[in-house]
Amino acid sequence: MRMTAGTHPDYRWPDYRSTLTRGPSQPLVTIAPGPDDLAPLVVPATMLAPHDADLTRQSTGAPLGERIVVSGRVIDEDGKPVPDSLIELWQCNAAGRYRHPVDNHDAPLDPHFAGFGKTLTDADGNYRFITIKPGAYPWGNHRNAWRPAHLHFSLFGNVQAQRLVTQMYFPGDPLLAFDPIYHSVPAAARERLIAAFELGRTLEGVALGYRFDIVLRGRDATPPER
Repeated sequence: MRMTAGTHPDYRWPDYRSTLTRGPSQPLVTIAPGPDDLAPLVVPATMLAPHDADLTRQSTGAPLGERIVVSGRVIDEDGKPVPDSLIELWQCNAAGRYRHPVDNHDAPLDPHFAGFGKTLTDADGNYRFITIKPGAYPWGNHRNAWRPAHLHFSLFGNVQAQRLVTQMYFPGDPLLAFDPIYHSVPAAARERLIAAFELGRTLEGVALGYRFDIVLRGRDATPPER
């Protein structure tokens, strides 16, 4: 499918070293969307468990770290809401470690934090998660390389052609200036990956609130993760 100019990161970005071995080395072939790409996707609400959207309440105890609310709106390229659409979120814990067998970072695992959640957008395209602010972590791309705090989002849209996997960053993070994954995104589109702090979205005395709106496809699309 055709990519939007000025939005998508390059498949091969020298500063992001692993892209040089896994990115395509030949010119891409454009494939027009077919019937399967445009067929409606229907996700039943029954696939959601009671605390899937609240990652702080998925265990027998409270996870460690700063609690946050992340919410926003999902719209399509024409600015219309994308309703009843599945959003998945995954992340590391407050110490900067994923609950995954290949993560060997020397940081503690949190027995009360799985780092995964999911929800459906409402009729107006709104979504909301309660979670823990993730920590930074070293990733070995270059000398003294650290990833900024970020959340991973997977969106399915209402059709397969709207599929998006992206990352959300936090405002004012000093590590953004040194992160080649963030800088692989064209400069004009990078700000779309940074959430906005909004006092009105906080839970008083409980969690700070951030707004992260997501656009599926089009000129103002949220950049994908490479």
